Amino acid sequence: MDSNSISEPKSNGVKKGGARIIVDDNDEGLSPTDLSEMLAEGTKESHDRAENCQFVKDFLRGHIIKDVFKRATAALYFVYSAMEEEIEKNKDHPHIAPIYFPAELHRREALARDLEYFYGADWESQISLSAGTKPYVDRIHEVGEADPVLLVAHSYTRYMGDLSGGQILKKVAQRALKLPASGEGLNFYQFKGITSHRGFKQLYRSRMNELELDPEAKQRIVDESNRAFGFNMMVFSELEEIGNTIKEEVQEQVSGHAELIQEDDFNKCPYYAAKMAANGNPTYALQLVKTLVGRLPCQVALAAWVAIFAGFTAWYLL
Repeated sequence: MDSNSISEPKSNGVKKGGARIIVDDNDEGLSPTDLSEMLAEGTKESHDRAENCQFVKDFLRGHIIKDVFKRATAALYFVYSAMEEEIEKNKDHPHIAPIYFPAELHRREALARDLEYFYGADWESQISLSAGTKPYVDRIHEVGEADPVLLVAHSYTRYMGDLSGGQILKKVAQRALKLPASGEGLNFYQFKGITSHRGFKQLYRSRMNELELDPEAKQRIVDESNRAFGFNMMVFSELEEIGNTIKEEVQEQVSGHAELIQEDDFNKCPYYAAKMAANGNPTYALQLVKTLVGRLPCQVALAAWVAIFAGFTAWYLL
């Protein structure tokens, strides 16, 4: 092939305004001063911290509590509602218009369908803005009103993450929560207007790099993106605390139920304790001995069983 020839750009299948958007898959022309590269490098530590927080690690292992997942969906609904409201208000802003892709990216309606699946038709009356999510929502409204260029940071942080790691989370959640293969409850992760995630991400980054921004403005966007990661981690921490509380409540209920069985039902039915002890549970084994010793007729039976066991042991050793 002629080294001077130029490869044909590839289509990523995304349409806007009735025209097919063409994007070149070649990233070799990127510069360290391009906004996409500054964001990738400047948010690396924040990205790593977010990925390694306990909530995300548990999620990736499939340790997902359905109630916590529902609350996470509600938190995302408030975040995306705020972000997309401000993007819509500023869609003609010179720094927002080039990355304005409502049909391809906006998540509010998808999240509403997920919340209806989890909570029912009256889902709006069952959710509220949590203390851990409110600072995030407030900040989005603040920058949308006073400094719209910083919406670029929030848009990049959320949407690019959804098109990347979010697809892994979708598969984990579907398996762990046994959600329908039809995608109900997971509409948030489905970008039906995008046929190639990789191609669209390249398009989006190229649009960001074309924004007319001085070095100071670019750095402010990087700083705001790090701040967005911080807000996301606040939401994760809140969800983790809720999950821990649910686990403790369940554990207390189970412990209380076990105590009722041990103190009451064992005395009524020592055969149940014998069955559980045979399955290798030491708690039930100790309770069985305690129950039997406490009953005179059972003392004789216990002594007989001990004698028989000793006899078999002696026979086996000989």
